[in-house]
Amino acid sequence: MTIVKVLGTAQDGGVPQTGCCCTNCQQAKLSSERRRSATCLGIIDEKTKEWVLVDATPDIKLQMEKMETALHPTPQSIWLTHAHIGHYPGLIFLGKEAMNTSQLPVYAGAGMGEFLRHHLPWSTLIEGKNIYIEELQHGKTYSKESYSILPLLVPHRNEYSETFGFVIKGNERSLLYIPDIDRWDDWDEDLLSVAKEVDYCLLDATFYSEDEVRGLGRDPKSIPHPFIKETMDRLQPLVDQGKLMVYFTHLNHSNPALDSKSEARKTVNQRGFKIAEEGMRIEL
Repeated sequence: MTIVKVLGTAQDGGVPQTGCCCTNCQQAKLSSERRRSATCLGIIDEKTKEWVLVDATPDIKLQMEKMETALHPTPQSIWLTHAHIGHYPGLIFLGKEAMNTSQLPVYAGAGMGEFLRHHLPWSTLIEGKNIYIEELQHGKTYSKESYSILPLLVPHRNEYSETFGFVIKGNERSLLYIPDIDRWDDWDEDLLSVAKEVDYCLLDATFYSEDEVRGLGRDPKSIPHPFIKETMDRLQPLVDQGKLMVYFTHLNHSNPALDSKSEARKTVNQRGFKIAEEGMRIEL
């Protein structure tokens, strides 16, 4: 059996976010249960007890501690979605000042690989043989002993690298993981069609609605992400039929759905969707 363990569920800056005094951040400062780390997954092969990490976040130390129930103290590999700050800076802990890993495979797109090779301090990890880059290819299945990973290119402000989502397929079930995307309409794939082929979705829920973004004093067009309401509308038929379970992840610190007592959370739950919680396990 393959287990997907949710290690983080927040947008890149986490909750509380540095320098913020919004209600969600204030509550998180007062209660550890309200804190959330940057979005990250662990994939565990229950047979071999080997595991891989999906994204190397700024919270990698705490997230790797949550994986210590596995027999192996370090991941077998790391899979990167893209080059935004919540998804790759944790690589620095693989260097000689910390873990000092030896030739740890890091799966990344061609652009992400070039970014790491040609920018300090990341290039020192490659030069020092702490890591080596395995290039991800869109649509190519990477098979492990009890599961496979299928990378899918998605549109997302690709200033430094391309952005990938992943389909993780176990022996019995499968999961679509897209923590970051601009708009579903900008994707070459149709979300509903892709979702029909899986059992679970873990999807970008950075913002609940356009009103939330405007409340931050921002133009929604300047930071495009699909709103939770929009994603629910697209996937409602499959959820209503009991053919799909959808969990929302990558929540911004401003997102009202972070509050379990909010109207936003109530709406999400009433419609049959869920907010992903750190520590939850999904069996594939």
